Amino acid sequence: MPAQDLRQFIARLEAAGQLRRVTAPVSARLEIAEIASRLVARDGPAALFENVQGHTMPVLVGAFASMQRMAWALGGEDLDAIAERLSALVRPPAADAGFVEKLKAAPRLLKAVGAAPKTVRSGPCQEVVHEGDAADLARLPVLTCWPGDGGPFLTLPQVYTADPDGKNRNVGMYRLQVFGPRRLGLHWHRDHDGARNFAAWADRGRAMPVAVALGGDPVLTYAATAPLPYGMNELVLAGILRGEPVRMVRCRTVPMEVPADAEIVIEGTVAPGETELEGPFGDHTGYYTPPDTYPVLRVTAVTHRRDAIYPATVVGRYPKEDAYLAKATERLFLPVIRTLVPEVVDLNLPMFGVFHNWAFVSIRKTHPHQAHKVMHALWGMGQMMYTKFLVVVDADVNVQDAQEVFWRVGAEADPRRDLVVTTGPADVLDHAAPAGGPAGKVGIDATRKLPEEAPGRPWPDAIRQDVDVADRVSRRWAEYGFE
Repeated sequence: MPAQDLRQFIARLEAAGQLRRVTAPVSARLEIAEIASRLVARDGPAALFENVQGHTMPVLVGAFASMQRMAWALGGEDLDAIAERLSALVRPPAADAGFVEKLKAAPRLLKAVGAAPKTVRSGPCQEVVHEGDAADLARLPVLTCWPGDGGPFLTLPQVYTADPDGKNRNVGMYRLQVFGPRRLGLHWHRDHDGARNFAAWADRGRAMPVAVALGGDPVLTYAATAPLPYGMNELVLAGILRGEPVRMVRCRTVPMEVPADAEIVIEGTVAPGETELEGPFGDHTGYYTPPDTYPVLRVTAVTHRRDAIYPATVVGRYPKEDAYLAKATERLFLPVIRTLVPEVVDLNLPMFGVFHNWAFVSIRKTHPHQAHKVMHALWGMGQMMYTKFLVVVDADVNVQDAQEVFWRVGAEADPRRDLVVTTGPADVLDHAAPAGGPAGKVGIDATRKLPEEAPGRPWPDAIRQDVDVADRVSRRWAEYGFE
């Protein structure tokens, strides 16, 4: 089971030797970020800074910065096992399934339906309440991560919005720059669900209520990053992963609900037409995102636990903690991709690809030009539309090994025959793409070619070990005098 709240997760990390408490004085400006960057680069533990200069709240960083900690955050020991459990739970019965098969599917479908969030009367997130002028963001130890940043940023928020009719409830992760004691810059892109909800409010000329939660069950932090279709409530996904509904409590000053077990909640409104220059920001691409105008969140209240912990992350050139959140999405959504593109075996969004630059996919190839079909299918799937370089290899290739993938590209692909060059949407953070227009995409077919694809010459077999001999040598390795 996932943790009930952030402190339960901290206790688990500490018991496993995966968390260090830092009692030495430390600054929220650049110093914590420098330490966090070094820890993740060394596969080090999470860190809880208990003596942040000028603040009473401790700061937690690195809680998700390994595949093991990411699996623990989602309530399991292995991300692939969690993905299979999730897939089995929400997979509907086949259209041609008989009565017995549909009857067997009913309990798991009802369990998925029962994962919807539930409202409770009160929660720890409102043990301390500051409203109006007392809602001062300076109370929070918000990090400034890089010397060129435009200011301090909240980097691990859950931003809760809904459309004007109370439908299409959404929680997303959008960075927030601190502009002043009660003003935040909301950095979302036009294709993000929060921006869509805001556009619906703006069309009616009304300010949108917004709530920002920090902490709580780590599943909620992951759910805020999950690439679900618009209109799908991320809290249902969180409930499925938790095995029980998320407990929600009504906000004090806006008509929104937030997780009752959150550490900190910021309430406010975003008015149409009110924008401010946000940035620069040292981003996950490894470059600074330049300043641009974004909506302003006017803060109406800040609530928190009496002994609140401020969770944060540091993004920048890989490896960073956010890469592990992305790898969790890769594993959890692979079964969904396989449902839609059945020949897919495995997928790797390598960390150096920073989510949208590179994707490696292996397939069970049965007919000519199948790799091309897979490329276009993947480019048509949600956030995969932003992938710039997509490499397709055979089922026996380990796509988690970039060296093997690029070896196959060199050996199996002919640039004139096997490159697919096309255009499509560009990620807003892709500074190499043309401003405001479609960007180039490259697909590489690095599969073995069938006779119809490469007529006139036989395709050679790759060299492989004799499995029995390799096993025997491994067992006798010490006998040969090698350590």
